[in-house]
Amino acid sequence: MSETQKVEDRPSAGPPPANSVDKFFKISARGSTFAREVRGGFATFFTMAYILVLNPIILGSAKDKFGEQLDNVQLVTATALVAAVMTVIMGVGGNLPLALAAGLGLNAVVAFQIAPLMSWDDAMGLIVLEGLLICVLVVTGLREAVMHAIPQQLKQAISVGIGLFIALIGFVDAGFVTRIPDAANTTVPLQLGGTGTLAGWPVLVFCLGVLLTIALLARKIKGAILISIVAMTILAIIINEIADIESWGLTNPKVPDDVVSSPDFGLLGDFSLFGAFGETTAITVVLLVFTLVLSDFFDTMGTVVGVSAEAGLLDEDGKVPNLGRVLLIDGAAAVAGGAASASSSTSYIESAAGVGEGARTGFANLVTGGLFALALFFTPLLTIVPLQAAAPALVAVGFLMMTQVKHIDWDRYEIAIPAFLTIAVMPFSYSITNGIGAGFLAYVLIKAVLGKAKDVHWLLWGASALFLVYFAIDPIEQIVGSK
Repeated sequence: MSETQKVEDRPSAGPPPANSVDKFFKISARGSTFAREVRGGFATFFTMAYILVLNPIILGSAKDKFGEQLDNVQLVTATALVAAVMTVIMGVGGNLPLALAAGLGLNAVVAFQIAPLMSWDDAMGLIVLEGLLICVLVVTGLREAVMHAIPQQLKQAISVGIGLFIALIGFVDAGFVTRIPDAANTTVPLQLGGTGTLAGWPVLVFCLGVLLTIALLARKIKGAILISIVAMTILAIIINEIADIESWGLTNPKVPDDVVSSPDFGLLGDFSLFGAFGETTAITVVLLVFTLVLSDFFDTMGTVVGVSAEAGLLDEDGKVPNLGRVLLIDGAAAVAGGAASASSSTSYIESAAGVGEGARTGFANLVTGGLFALALFFTPLLTIVPLQAAAPALVAVGFLMMTQVKHIDWDRYEIAIPAFLTIAVMPFSYSITNGIGAGFLAYVLIKAVLGKAKDVHWLLWGASALFLVYFAIDPIEQIVGSK
């Protein structure tokens, strides 16, 4: 794995720190350098900067119960601000190269499932409640205990599944593969390109980016991922100037007319903590909060484990360093996201791009968070990186994370089958949470039928029971009459 330190290969003691910053973040101790941390911070930002465009599009396109819509400019400001602040806090408090921003999937739930039932203020209040509940789970030790209760090889399967998942995200974001509409009357859900073939300059940029990235990785060139992102962005800008291109997707690689823009903080503090209970039934509110908590809880668990494993930071027992603080900060990010009307913020699996670039400490977060802070004022300049230039990084990191599959004992069905379901369901259902749930349920079931139920930690039984509710949420809602 390029520049990736395995747990068993990591030295027990690194060189002495060069200065106080090095000592605080343990940069030398973790086998990293300031240059690698900076490169990693840039790579993470550019692979997730799309959220500055996508989150406002998702939230801004929806209407609440009263027909109100959120302002796009204010949404950009709120998204960038929360990402900047919480990413820096994670870097300083958790010392992991783990960036945070508005969670995809969660924002869609807020926009299209929650907002139509209540006002935007009430919907964002539910996000704050969700974040507070997660913080309570962390403070009581329950969230950390669940993570420690997961068998090591199942954690590795989670990392592998996430690798395939983010590789698929890269292929889809770049338009290399697209969804075949249901109206096509075909059983094939995905196809090559938009019509079954690769066509258009944007896809060519992506393909060249993948080839450049893997070539640089194979040559073990430092900064391979970041070099590829920058080179492909420059190429995209040139192509965009000389070719007639209908669309690049969310981000247009065009040198902007105005470099600086003014942030609008108008949405900050626009939330009602308990207003939702006056707009819909209590059982509906409870189920909505439950869905948000479960998705955020296990998405974060998979992301933290996956990124930490890829960085070689798990200890001999497969535990994440500073896990309690990391999970508490992640819960606080959900609170901050709701309070700023940016939807629930959570840890981003795209952080693995920074890890692939060499980041091993929270110092990389200072760079990523700083760039998000700059985006408050330089959004036109910092959002010219098209998805086709950034997506090759996700494909490359998917490969790096996939290599952990060799640590799974495929001859033991009691771990192999849950591992397979975890790995397969994540990309196939486009959800980290779904993959973890499938793996948990299969694990406890197989242990039970083999007469080894007592080997399963009670927290895994409890989590699996919650996943049963999660997967059966629609019939449960119908039974209790909330629909």
